[in-house]
Amino acid sequence: MVDLKVLNAVLEQLEQERGVPKEKMIEAIEMSMATAYKKEYGKRGQIIRAKFDLNTGKTEFEQVKVVVEKDKVVMRDENETPNEKPEKYSKKDTQEYNPEKTEDEVVYFNPEHHILLEDAKKIKKGINADEEMIFPLEAKDDFSRIAAQTAKQVIIQKLREAEKVSVLGEYGKKEGEIVSGSVQRMERGNIFIDMGRATAILPYEEQIPGERYKQGERVRAYLYRVEETPKGIFLKLSRSHPKFLEELFKSEAPEIANGTVVMKAIAREAGSRSKVAVYSSDPHIDPVGSLVGQRGVRVATVMSELGGEKIDIIEWSEDAKRFLEDALSPAKILNVEMNEVEKKAVIEVSPDQQSLAIGKGGQNVRLAAKLTGWKIDIKSNQVAEETMVEEVK
Repeated sequence: MVDLKVLNAVLEQLEQERGVPKEKMIEAIEMSMATAYKKEYGKRGQIIRAKFDLNTGKTEFEQVKVVVEKDKVVMRDENETPNEKPEKYSKKDTQEYNPEKTEDEVVYFNPEHHILLEDAKKIKKGINADEEMIFPLEAKDDFSRIAAQTAKQVIIQKLREAEKVSVLGEYGKKEGEIVSGSVQRMERGNIFIDMGRATAILPYEEQIPGERYKQGERVRAYLYRVEETPKGIFLKLSRSHPKFLEELFKSEAPEIANGTVVMKAIAREAGSRSKVAVYSSDPHIDPVGSLVGQRGVRVATVMSELGGEKIDIIEWSEDAKRFLEDALSPAKILNVEMNEVEKKAVIEVSPDQQSLAIGKGGQNVRLAAKLTGWKIDIKSNQVAEETMVEEVK
């Protein structure tokens, strides 16, 4: 006898902890019991359903038969076993066989699966072909060990499927947001993170260079992809993605969250330096100040999350010349020559500003090229040497 209090408690616990709706779990129980009943007492071709009453603990079994028209099915020979489908039909059955049907379209009449329309109408008036007729079956509860094992497997499978759908729905909504979890394990540079109901992976190439993680450590990252695999739901995370930087600022600056200030472009070399171009739709709001915050607290919080990554915040401008000059900050620009067709700019700076404009290892001008989408030449007005940096795509 089923202990209904225990069963209800288990169902409620699964619903709360694993997000599987109680209706789905009852459906799994019914399907498993129907499978067990058919395995123990049913016949091949039967459609058996079970209805479980959670209040009384009773289960009702029923057989479903599909109503078919006689001229649209292939009737079997009287000596033929009803539960077996013949490999090939003999000539004696051609009178009942429609030669226009292909082999895949042929429906072989099975009295355990079908009921002829003429017979169905004797039981229920007004019934039509392709409808279902329900016949109650004798209740059984003495299932064998094999049948019980089958029922258990069906329940487990259905619960996994229901949980998979639930997890996919939950994290599908979070795609494009920052999520957090604890480090589960590390394999070949990849970090596997326990999210509670799913496992996330932070690939080596999506990590910030130089960061080290310990088992159990909490990690925040940008959820950029939710994948459904045969083994379950896998979440792909990134800490080097430009959108991670944007989402961090969104959580710190209300102006970003409500859309008043927009991050028009981001150029990032994770763990080292980033450049951000921002624009405000409200002339009374300073877009750069919104991200910097009072006494630099907002940008400092973001930099801390990124391991001290330096962040240059500039105001976006429709004026390409001004945008290029600001993108190369903190260097001071003397002159800008622009080729609109090739989208190439030659930037002239004083000798003492040349190294600042180029940056260590060419980083400053490289990020400026990424940010603006222009190819940039840096040259001194007194030094013949030129440095060419193309936009990195």
